[in-house]
Amino acid sequence: MTSTPHSFQVDLRGLVDLLSHHLYSSPRVYVRELLQNAVDAITARHALDPAAEVRIRLSATGDRVTIENSGIGLTAAEAHSLLATIGRSSKRGGDSAVEKIRGLETTRQEFLGQFGIGLLACFVVARQIRVVTRSARDPQAAPVEWLATDDGSYTVRELPHEARTEPGTTVVLEPRPGAEEWTTSAKVEELARDYGSLLPYDITFDDGQGDGQGDGRGDGPRSVTDRPPVWERPFPTPTARRVALAGHCTQLFGFTPLDSIDLDLPVAGVRGVAYVLPEPTSPAHRSGHRVHLKGMLLTDRADNLLPDWAFFVRAVIDTDTLRPTASRENLYDDETLAAVRDALGARVRTWLAELAASEPERLAAFLRVHHLGVKSLARHDADLLGLMLPWLPFETSDGSMSLEEFAAAHTEIHFTRTVEEFRQIAPIAAAHGLGVINAGYTYDADLLALLPVVRPELKVVELDAGAVTERLDPVPTSAELTLAPFLATARTRLEPQSCDVVLRAFQPVAVPALYLDDRQARQERDRTAALDSADSLWSGILGALRGSAPRARLVLNHNNPLIRRIAALPDEALTATAVESLYGQALLMSQRPLRAADTTLLNRAFLGLLEWATHPADTQEDQK
Repeated sequence: MTSTPHSFQVDLRGLVDLLSHHLYSSPRVYVRELLQNAVDAITARHALDPAAEVRIRLSATGDRVTIENSGIGLTAAEAHSLLATIGRSSKRGGDSAVEKIRGLETTRQEFLGQFGIGLLACFVVARQIRVVTRSARDPQAAPVEWLATDDGSYTVRELPHEARTEPGTTVVLEPRPGAEEWTTSAKVEELARDYGSLLPYDITFDDGQGDGQGDGRGDGPRSVTDRPPVWERPFPTPTARRVALAGHCTQLFGFTPLDSIDLDLPVAGVRGVAYVLPEPTSPAHRSGHRVHLKGMLLTDRADNLLPDWAFFVRAVIDTDTLRPTASRENLYDDETLAAVRDALGARVRTWLAELAASEPERLAAFLRVHHLGVKSLARHDADLLGLMLPWLPFETSDGSMSLEEFAAAHTEIHFTRTVEEFRQIAPIAAAHGLGVINAGYTYDADLLALLPVVRPELKVVELDAGAVTERLDPVPTSAELTLAPFLATARTRLEPQSCDVVLRAFQPVAVPALYLDDRQARQERDRTAALDSADSLWSGILGALRGSAPRARLVLNHNNPLIRRIAALPDEALTATAVESLYGQALLMSQRPLRAADTTLLNRAFLGLLEWATHPADTQEDQK
């Protein structure tokens, strides 16, 4: 029989470049397209004849890839019209029976049909595509061969009836130079299992190298599907199911999960499971979730499936409602996905609540690893915060403990916004009964701000210099009067630093001085610095804003022997230098950023002490 050459109604070379370099992330998707076409053809055949045979067989020998199905097939006119025209699909229009049966289930197929990619996507790896097909709609129609090459031409011809006696389609790909790695037997089988393990029809793979050894490789056709999904299988006990899910996670993601969370949303058409990571992960890390669309793998890198706070799980789901992007390599972020994301987040939250209520040991094990994720969730959910109060750990002046334990000992809770400030004040606060929480870690400040909503009887305030000073023991009046000249010298010397000096007695004795600062004091220093550098207009405005805002404080410890010795020095200049040294040491201990004025003071005090320490020796040397 003669065949007539025709031209595609597209620039095929441009299409292949578009698919391989811009639309798809990898040539591997061609296997998905072959499987998808076969599954859709079987679905269409069953709409016509529910008792029809189901057969999808894939094979690869390195120099070609073949897939055969017992689907709906095509006539010559359909092959010419549907396989070579962008914007058309064998699954759209003119098939009202199929459309009625599928109803809303055609979302994915219609989405692909709008782009008209289908079989042409196989040109990302193929030099030539040969399709032999026979229609189930028209039993009298002859088999048809559609032969296309990557130069943009194709032929359609009718074959003798004996060329294919049963309805269905066989597709044969010959790889183009440079793409052979994607058509090897091992690679094709790997991709088929990855993409098609949950497809609704049995798919077999044959490498054509049966050896009869029974080792699972080279033993003839073998199934690549594995249904039903493990999360839908029956198990004799909950423990057996948990073990099976853990094994599935290890095989799929490469880790043994702490726990698993069922993600079953029948109304949304979503079924699956989330696996809890066994190690801490950064909140900034967005996990790649594995999404199947009606059984076909869509992506294993979906980062928009779960809320951002659920960074401690990796999920695998199958859905029939969510929309794919044009490349079918991610989920389209629309209102439906947003609603599903919220519902899946609620499921994770429910799992946490159930653990808290009935399995505290498992919850404690989870929080030891992932308390940060729960804190992230609880800062927007007062009910969850109340539920988690006995479990969430915080760093406090009484040690690491939960908010519930800490609140039992302190009705007034102070917090610091930086880790450095907390570590400086924690031992002193603990010695004097002041309850302080380190809110310098991620989310802790937000949770403490929400705490009064959960526990109205608690007062939560940011730590300020005044609160600390009030808790420290006052020095007897007689002792303070005796040290009045020393304190006057110290205050005068530190006035340029906008720092007051007070005398208290506190523990531990080894701490000679404590530098206390708060937000208002820092704002006042910033205003003063701006005033010094401003022009006359702004100087007047900033000067008018001067108020009685608290300043930083250097608290000298009267219990410390060094402080008493410095206070007794007869040399006022040496006393002033020693006070500057105490200020610098306390400032360094607080680990706050140093201003230029602070650096100058530290250098001056250090050199001053060196000069004083070496002066007597110099004098003795001069007298010799």
